[in-house]
Amino acid sequence: MRIISLVFLLVSIVYGNKELSIATYNVENLFDLEKKGYKYKEYVPYGKSQWNKKNYKIKLNNIAKVIKDIDADIIALQEIHSKQALKDLKLVLKQKGLYYKYSAIADKKSTAIKVAILSKIPFVYSKELFVTYSYKYRNIQEIKFNIDNKELYIFNNHWKSKGGPESMRIVSAKILKKRINEIGFDKNIILIGDFNSHYQENILFKKKRKHNDTNGKTGINDVLKTKYQTEIAKNTTFRKNSFYNLWYDIDKKNRYSYIFRGKKETLDNILISQSLLKESGIYYKKASIENFSKDYLFYKKNIYRWKVSRAKIRKHKGKGYSDHLPVVAKFIIN
Repeated sequence: MRIISLVFLLVSIVYGNKELSIATYNVENLFDLEKKGYKYKEYVPYGKSQWNKKNYKIKLNNIAKVIKDIDADIIALQEIHSKQALKDLKLVLKQKGLYYKYSAIADKKSTAIKVAILSKIPFVYSKELFVTYSYKYRNIQEIKFNIDNKELYIFNNHWKSKGGPESMRIVSAKILKKRINEIGFDKNIILIGDFNSHYQENILFKKKRKHNDTNGKTGINDVLKTKYQTEIAKNTTFRKNSFYNLWYDIDKKNRYSYIFRGKKETLDNILISQSLLKESGIYYKKASIENFSKDYLFYKKNIYRWKVSRAKIRKHKGKGYSDHLPVVAKFIIN
């Protein structure tokens, strides 16, 4: 008990009445070089696509540079292949002077890519929500923190891509909502990650017949009820059990983390429960959300993604970062 008390005391000294930075970053296919585990064809180690030690090292260093520049206290990651890939990333980060003592990956399902967490702060547990047993769906990672005797739940998501219809994303949303129902919507909850959904998906996708197989209903807007609150205001009447999407707290021109065919999109989102809008305990610092958009993360007018040739045999070029920008928000602990 004395050791636990000391941990909480140290955390309180560092973070009490101060800022807590939380980020999300889809790192785009960080595969290891192990022979085991399912991998995309172009990431088979030492094959014709040249996914080898040299390119792996470049990829690790490039992603580590971004994460170090963000320097978040907690960062949720998507598209991590394995525990080994996460371990290698942590090592490179440590070599660069950023040490994340605590980490976990959602690897109970053998999907090619998974979600993971890096944290400077100890967490109570990390566990997984099984969306379905189908490999078309990735597990959701649930991480519970207890900071200065204040509970904080973070759910790290990577929903089905736009290669699938909205009904598939709704499956993930419903599993998430069911778990939140068990915890209680009044708790401090952050839903974070790559939802493959625009913050106004319910408006934008109505004309997209390929995706709209749900009569206009969406996982992010309807199941998680983010469409009912579009601003932070003291007199806002909150819809019961609804979440607030932090993208509404930034200028429209900066609301993006992804660019597809020249159009800016918000596939990556940070949603917060209503308790995190109340200025006590742990709460969101207004106007603090941003996409991490350093110049080096762009190539011409596009995000500088990891470069793989489009030839019949795709080959790694050893350049680039990820096709997503990180998203960062700050919270106050008092």
